[in-house]
Amino acid sequence: MLNRKPTQQELLAAIGKTLPDVIANDLRVLFCGINPGLYTAAVGHHFARPGNRFWPALYKAGFTNRLLFPYEEQELLELGYGITNLVARATNSAAELAREEYVHGAHLLENKLLKYKPKCVAFVGIGAYRAAFNLPNASVGRQPQQLHGALIWTLPSTSGLNANYRPDDLARLFAELREAVCSSSSLQPDR
Repeated sequence: MLNRKPTQQELLAAIGKTLPDVIANDLRVLFCGINPGLYTAAVGHHFARPGNRFWPALYKAGFTNRLLFPYEEQELLELGYGITNLVARATNSAAELAREEYVHGAHLLENKLLKYKPKCVAFVGIGAYRAAFNLPNASVGRQPQQLHGALIWTLPSTSGLNANYRPDDLARLFAELREAVCSSSSLQPDR
């Protein structure tokens, strides 16, 4: 784990690396990223690239009482939250991933959901969710179906490259998720 900005050599060496999940049983929300970027894989912490808006969105939405740094990711477990990725291997860009990798990642994620039983899985990257589950028309927010008993929620990618959503937009969308998971009635299956 690096405590500094990785060198170009370290970034290149991170191609294909994986990160351990931040996961435990019975989480309120398991956040599921697309896949680790090279910066994230090089430093060994989720959503670590400067400019990624995941940690500020969590804080502004009220998931955490202060802005956490990526190296503090394990503190999420105490709050009932965790992090995994749909595709484990690190790439320079999610555009390098094949559709088959998303589909395979969905099967692996389903096994994690069966094992750890989170109440909600929140996909941080709607395009990845669409590709993995062949749901091209899925929109941001709560999904009508569940996955192995977990509520499904989709969020935009928090990458700084995603110019479609400003930080305030992300905070609002993350807050909608937080409000839903804090309300026990909204976690009940749709009838």
